[in-house]
Amino acid sequence: MKNMRKLPVLLLSAACALTLLAGCAKDVESPSVSPSGEPSASEPMAQGTDVRLGLLKGPTGMGAAKLLADNDAMETTNHYTVTLASDPANEIMPKLINGELDIAAIPTNLAATLYNKTDGGVQLLALNTLGVLYILENGDMVHGITDLRGKTVYATGQGANPEYVLNYLLKQNNLTPGTDVTVVWKDSDELAALMAAGEVELCMLPVPAVTAVQQQNPDVRTAVNLNTAWTESGAGGVFTMGCVVARTEFAAENPEAVDTFLAEYAASVSYANDTPEEAAECIAQYGITANSAIALAAIPDANMVCITGVDMTDIQSYYEVLYAADPTSIGGSIPDDAFYYIKK
Repeated sequence: MKNMRKLPVLLLSAACALTLLAGCAKDVESPSVSPSGEPSASEPMAQGTDVRLGLLKGPTGMGAAKLLADNDAMETTNHYTVTLASDPANEIMPKLINGELDIAAIPTNLAATLYNKTDGGVQLLALNTLGVLYILENGDMVHGITDLRGKTVYATGQGANPEYVLNYLLKQNNLTPGTDVTVVWKDSDELAALMAAGEVELCMLPVPAVTAVQQQNPDVRTAVNLNTAWTESGAGGVFTMGCVVARTEFAAENPEAVDTFLAEYAASVSYANDTPEEAAECIAQYGITANSAIALAAIPDANMVCITGVDMTDIQSYYEVLYAADPTSIGGSIPDDAFYYIKK
């Protein structure tokens, strides 16, 4: 998200696998080498295509944790060199544009923007995160969007999906942002700290920041689930915040590697949803959340999915909503059919 505090880009290395907790992946020992310099029979099989993968901390990256563990254990078909970041616009998007990344998980509105600004330079591989936004309250006055009239809401995600969705929902409920409701934009970490300390009455945050706040301050309640508010507003399409894209050139030149990634990624998402306790350890081990307790509590609300192929086109209605609210939110136009990667 645009206003999230920038953190250094972290390159995940195979050394991480040496300390993986039980349930995430088996420990990986340093490969043994025979006197001739050839790998010994006990060494894991070599991996195939090298793929430079960009991931985000939080829900957009949570589903990939098992993939990272399997990669470090040399149990994936592709070999992934991973960049973990916090700011998609400044840390991931430039690397996709200049060819430093091949595949990356980014917000859905940014994917459309990137497609438009690069003349089709990226393709959508999968939808991976549905709605994860919630309005929290230190109190018990707000139970729906209409209750926000006359109030100040602190929020994170200016210039990305959260801002456009919040503005849309306010307008759908006959509230004018900046007039009927004051919205103050903050860095995610700063806002979470303020809310946990009781210094803010109302805020909009995504999972797992929501989880962390409520663990620190049990008096903070979930006032509005924006997934519910989206449906009640009559909006078309599925509220979808995160996705996975690939550089179009890379996908054209390496279709087998892309298809393999999608299979390995889908398995990783299923692992996270089906075995949350083991997945939580893995998610925390890779620094995707602050700790495993937050990851475990966040998984049920993280709405991790792996929607591929023609099913991805359901997001078209969501893009139409964003476009109607603000054309610049998706780069000025709704992506055409070439935006969607369909396995041949």
